[in-house]
Amino acid sequence: MIKLILVEDDPMISEIYQKKFIDAGFEVFLAESGEQALNIAKKETVDAVLTDLIMPKMDGFEVIKNLRSGDFDPNIKIIVSSNLSQKEDRDKAASLGADGFLAKSDFSPSELVAEVGRLLGQYRAQEKNLNKQEEISGKVAKKGAKRILMIEDEEIIIEMFGDKLKMEGFDVSFARNGAWGVKEAMKENFDLFIIDMVMPAMTGEEMIAKLKMEDKTKDIPIIAFSASVEEEVMRRVEEMGVQAFFSKTQITPSELADKVEELLK
Repeated sequence: MIKLILVEDDPMISEIYQKKFIDAGFEVFLAESGEQALNIAKKETVDAVLTDLIMPKMDGFEVIKNLRSGDFDPNIKIIVSSNLSQKEDRDKAASLGADGFLAKSDFSPSELVAEVGRLLGQYRAQEKNLNKQEEISGKVAKKGAKRILMIEDEEIIIEMFGDKLKMEGFDVSFARNGAWGVKEAMKENFDLFIIDMVMPAMTGEEMIAKLKMEDKTKDIPIIAFSASVEEEVMRRVEEMGVQAFFSKTQITPSELADKVEELLK
């Protein structure tokens, strides 16, 4: 259950929002002022604060500033809901540490509750992805892990496929152009090559031909893949002795990892 502090000094509006949030499965703590919201945040473990900007004594900007002062849980999400929604107000709220900004006039109470739920879900997904990336970047391949050289220049492909291979325990290196890839292949010892057919400095076909000519690399398995390649090129590459050829749009990171596992058994 998501725990939310609702900061609203208008009792009627507060009651309406409270009921809508409770009906949506939230646990709600009501605060009629900024000071009361901060007191609740000190005593309770909450997931989020939904605050208005225009309030007596302590306005919403001060609430945000205090919550981000270091005296409170830094993981609390702060969403502003206000009719004061000019660009300068949004920018100021964001600079103080607000995670989101909703103009009250744009949403009915039910719609606002749904949007708050959507934003909190989005924030959780972003944090999971960040944690996953930190886990991957901090993961060191075990001693004796099979070494893979991926010759690829598209960052999204490197991230998607490379990270999956790392998670499966492979020691993965990257080269972002063909000439660099061949140089790395000759310098280091790898167990498998993954080569994009369309690369700067040297094409996939040229790289494969070069690797197959050298004693050091001629027997190392090669997986070739590309977003698009002519059938004639594909035929020539397969005749050179690559172990697999995939279209980037028709293979998932898990399927590629499975194929690598199969080839390296």
